[in-house]
Amino acid sequence: MRKWLLLAGAIASEVTASLSLKAAIAHPWLYVLVVAGFLSAFTFLSLVLKSGMPLGVAYGVWGAMGVVLTAVFGAVLYGEPLTAVMGAGIALIIAGVFTIEIGAERAAARAKAEAA
Repeated sequence: MRKWLLLAGAIASEVTASLSLKAAIAHPWLYVLVVAGFLSAFTFLSLVLKSGMPLGVAYGVWGAMGVVLTAVFGAVLYGEPLTAVMGAGIALIIAGVFTIEIGAERAAARAKAEAA
């Protein structure tokens, strides 16, 4: 559970930094939040990897959720488009990450069974 909370911190930090990057164009003081957000995101991600989560799973979830949340919040905060086709793409991203997670769990279970 701890690794998933750390990963949530990495995702939230990265999304905050990305959204702040757009706002910083008009308000340069927000670059402080951009830098702090990306530093936090990579710090959290390194802690996730230290906790034992496989890189493919951690990076896949981090990247995918970053894309999804940035697209949704970009639409809400900045009025950017969010079309049905984009929604389908978001659904495919989520399905892809879910598939990677299932594959990682099966590989771990198989390795554990072979070691026993």
